[in-house]
Amino acid sequence: MKPHERLDYVASIDRPKLELPDGARVAVFLVVNIERWDIDRAMPRQVLSAPQNAPVVPDLPNWAWHEYGMRVGFWRLKAALDRHGIAPTLAINGAVPAAYPRVTRACREAGWEFMVHGYNQIATHLVEDQRAMIRSAIDALREAGGHDPVGWLAPGLTETNATPDLLAEAGIRYCADYVVDDLPCPIRTRTGKLVSMPYSVELNDIPMMMIQHHRAEELFERSVAQFDRLYAEAETEGAKVMGLAVHPYISGVPHRIAWFEKILEHIAQRPGAVFWQGRQILDWYEKVSS
Repeated sequence: MKPHERLDYVASIDRPKLELPDGARVAVFLVVNIERWDIDRAMPRQVLSAPQNAPVVPDLPNWAWHEYGMRVGFWRLKAALDRHGIAPTLAINGAVPAAYPRVTRACREAGWEFMVHGYNQIATHLVEDQRAMIRSAIDALREAGGHDPVGWLAPGLTETNATPDLLAEAGIRYCADYVVDDLPCPIRTRTGKLVSMPYSVELNDIPMMMIQHHRAEELFERSVAQFDRLYAEAETEGAKVMGLAVHPYISGVPHRIAWFEKILEHIAQRPGAVFWQGRQILDWYEKVSS
């Protein structure tokens, strides 16, 4: 099935009003993405293009850009989250636990949710055996995270037309690749139940900083504007979910981290705002929509 065949169209003004517990209005689905970039491949993203635009392997400067995030930037992000008692969802490659056991262990000990982010950081279309890749990633992260992974976010949100069927077949219960709504919604599959989880490609530091080349404060300004509007709408329209995505090598650097910290401060002080992991949002949605 193609994506439009998997999602029933439901206008936001027509659907039932859903309520979060304890008078909450907005559930923030905050995702920290950590990846392993293979020095023997072309780098998934570039901050510095090669001279004469000639692709190079090994691509040392761009590998090192990412490596800084894993050595330093991650720990800045985690410290900011710890100060507010936030245990986010972690989008993590299946290859990360073996490559970065210190980071993986810290996330597990802090109670972060492990959401499967492929096995290697490459486009799904380039994977020869997608079924085997999905199962290998789930197995690696089940052991590393200490719980059954129920969520999926593909590298670069890449899918083939068969991906949702393979995810449901493997026991994945929600998928964040479909950025189509402010609430979860069902994804039709041939093999079982799957729910779309509201992620974001605009409250996301990759397109914002590395593609659109905005200043660091853009992440704060957009995130606050998005949250404040959803918060206001939720008073009469019911619950909203806000996706927010950051990467250690982008938002964890010294000249950007303060803006991420300000986002957390702004949201945390508002009554009725909750930072929920994807699996919490999923459990809530399945209860209130059944």
